[in-house]
Order: sequence, then C-alpha cells, then structure tokens
Amino acid sequence: MEIAKSQKMTKARYVVAIFMLGAIAINYLDRTVMSAATPTMMKELHISSTEMGWIMSMFFLSYALFQIPTGWLADRFGQRICLAVAVVWWSIATAATAGAKTISGLISARLFMGMGEAGVYPCNAGITAKWFPDNERGKVTALFDSGSRFGTAFAMPFVAWMVAMYGWQFPFVVCGALGIVWAVAWLAYYNDPERHKFINELELRYIRDNQMKKEGIDKTQPMKWYELLKYRNVKAMCLGFFCLNYAVYFFITWFPTYLVNDRGMQLTTMGWMAMLPPLCGIVVQWFGGWFTDYTYKKTGNLTKARKINLVIGMLFATSVTFAGFVESNTVAMVLLCISYSGLAFAGSALWSLPGDVAPRNMTSVLGGIQNCASNIGGFLGPIITGYLISTSGNFGTALAVSGAACLVGAFTYAFYLTELKAIEVDA
Repeated sequence: MEIAKSQKMTKARYVVAIFMLGAIAINYLDRTVMSAATPTMMKELHISSTEMGWIMSMFFLSYALFQIPTGWLADRFGQRICLAVAVVWWSIATAATAGAKTISGLISARLFMGMGEAGVYPCNAGITAKWFPDNERGKVTALFDSGSRFGTAFAMPFVAWMVAMYGWQFPFVVCGALGIVWAVAWLAYYNDPERHKFINELELRYIRDNQMKKEGIDKTQPMKWYELLKYRNVKAMCLGFFCLNYAVYFFITWFPTYLVNDRGMQLTTMGWMAMLPPLCGIVVQWFGGWFTDYTYKKTGNLTKARKINLVIGMLFATSVTFAGFVESNTVAMVLLCISYSGLAFAGSALWSLPGDVAPRNMTSVLGGIQNCASNIGGFLGPIITGYLISTSGNFGTALAVSGAACLVGAFTYAFYLTELKAIEVDA
C-alpha cells in the first residue's frame, strides 16, 4: 500500500463506519418488509397468528445457528469478503420471498435469509476492532447499530405504501436489489487498515497507537472459539443480550400487527406510527454511544462506562409491560418509545463488548457467540407472542413477558457481568 504523505490525517475510518451503518440498515429493512407485509400476507394466504409466528421465527433459528460459523469465517478469512457474500446471500433470499405462496415456501425463504443475515453483526464487530481506536468504539458501535432503527423507522411507511399500492410481493424484490448494490460498492472500497487505498500514515498510526489490541495485523488466534464459553463475562453477555433481543424483536416482528389489530390503526397510519419508537431509538442510541465513550474518557473505567448504559437502558425498557394495559393510544405509544429508547441506549454499549472482551483476532467470533445466544430470544419471542395472542386474544400478556425479560437483562448486566477486559490465555 502506498502511504499518503499529506500532513492532514485522512478519515477513511468514517467512510467504513458509514458502510457498516448501511449494511445494518439494509439488514433491518429486509426484516421490516415481512413485518409490514404480515397483516396483508395473513389475509391473502390464510395464515393464522400461530403459523405466522413460526414463519417469523424460522428466520431467527437459522440466523442464530449461523452466527458462530460466520464470525469464525470473518476472523479467519477477513470481513471484506465475508460481509459481501452475506449481503448478497440474504438479498437474493429476500427477493425470492416474493415468489412464496405456501407456508413451507415462506419458511424456506426465511431460513435462507437468516443464514445470510447472520454475518453482518459479527463482521461489523471485527471491523470496529480493526479500524477504530478504543476511545471511539462506543460512538461507532452506536452509529452502525442505529442502522437497525433506520431500517425499521424510515422504511416502514414506504414499505407499507408499496404493500398497499402494489401488493406484498413488490417490496421484497425492491429491497433485495438494494443489497446487491451495496455489496458492489463495499467490495470496491473496503480493505483492512494496512492494505486500504484511502488511508494515510497519520490515520493508521492514530488507530493503532490507541488500541490495546492490534487486530488484523496477523491471523493468530490464542484459543479455539468454544473455549470462550467457559468465561463468566461471555456467559453474561449471552444472557443479557438474549433478554434484550427477546424484547426488541417484538418491534421487528409483531409491532405492526399490534398497531393494526389491538390499536385499530389503518395500514398507512400504522406505517407512520411504527416509525416513532425507532426514531426515538436513533437519537438515544447516538447519545448513548457518545455517553459511554465520554464516561470512559473521564473515569478510565471501562466497566463503569459500559454498565451504566446497559443497566439503565434495560430498566427503562421494562416500560413495554404497561403499554398493553392502557386505553389511550397516545400513552401506549409514549411507553413503547421509552422502551425502545432504553433498548437502544443499552445497545450502544452492548456491541462494544466483543471488542472489549475478546482475545486478539477473535472479536467477530465472540460477537457471533453473543448474537447466537441473543437470537435464541429472537427465535422464541415471535412464537411465544403468537401463542399468547392466540390464547388471550390481545397483546397484553405478551408485552408483560417482554418487560420481564428486560428486567432480567438489567440484573444480568448489573450483577453477573464483571470487570471488562480482554480475555487472556491461561499460561
């Protein structure tokens, strides 16, 4: 690589961060299509709530199972090619969903989509560890993870409009094509810092001099991936994220149906109302990313900097419990916005944890382990919610269960997660 001789430091890492944001936004956009289209699909294809719960959950089953393999592949062969393949894979599966006419066809499409989407968060965790100094990890994590709110918030009214105008199949094709475009641009731009075309020596030195671990310089890994599971902090990360994802995937899967069925909203109105919690989440998550880095800078205590976000965020998220038991739509929406914002505030620190805790060159696989456990919650949540809706006739009990999961997550991060530092190999 030719090093630029300019005295001014380049900002290539910020372009990389925007690409990561885009990958997450497209990832969640493609999930949002199913969520927004669910009421129409259920009517046209004669699918029950319980059956739709299973269709939704098949995505999370394959998504969870492929977290660790894709994380291992990313650490072993590099995030550049792994992330590109993942985006192309899930984009094809998204477009193919438009051709599904049966429950088995929809399940197959969701399984393949989950396999592809499994790569994005482990890859982003590894890219963050390579490309950003330790004191910027919270902000960049908040930025790329806020892509999940962008994909949910801004897409919802547009997708709902496409469903209303052109049928539920059309947005699957459009969103699938968008991912292919992103992958081409990614391959043209991205590489690891030492091999990147648009970074100069000043930026490279700034990144590496401010990292306790220098990931990506070589491929050496100090242990097998499964050996990470014996560490307490890894277990705490998995349990806490399981609880958070159980709650957050209500917003990704059943939330539009809740607004239509329980709150009596029209499809187009639902699209706009469904924007509000993710929009609040974007602002709060960006603040959370700044806050956790600011706390770390001021105190020098990484554990304190992360735990404040995690515990406070999860406690605020318990407000989802009360949304199912209030009469006013306005009050319910306020409670849901508070809950989603709490989840987002916790998320800005949550995806910093793999880089904080993982041994050198193992951030992606630890991110995969954490996300695998979390998406067991994503798998179970839609099924349990669908069952509770079928048995009770409303969402009240389902929302209470989500709130209880948030409370367990808060206690996990407060008392089970210990001092945050990179795992060292036993002598």
